[in-house]
Amino acid sequence: MTGTVTTPYDVAEHLRTPEEMAAYLEACIEEADGDAAFIAKALGDIARAKGMTQVASDAGLSRESLYKALSGDRNPTLDTVLRVVSALGLKLRAEAAPDTDPAGRGVSA
Repeated sequence: MTGTVTTPYDVAEHLRTPEEMAAYLEACIEEADGDAAFIAKALGDIARAKGMTQVASDAGLSRESLYKALSGDRNPTLDTVLRVVSALGLKLRAEAAPDTDPAGRGVSA
């Protein structure tokens, strides 16, 4: 009987276009439920797909500090997140949550 050979799945190998990268980040933000480290890890996946050295250079960070910031083990600063998002050629957007009234107060069900 022959055993099944498996290899670890690496999402970075499947993020080829800016549209795929943006869709992945958007999905991760939706799933994160406020977990900044989870979003940082997603940014790390995208940075690896694009090339960590180039992203670090474009963001004005060292490669080592970029790996640490986007490891998912810590919460990077907003400044770091914004620099990385820009270096990746992505944009962050905000939209009103569907359960928010016009005055910005949460609506209870």
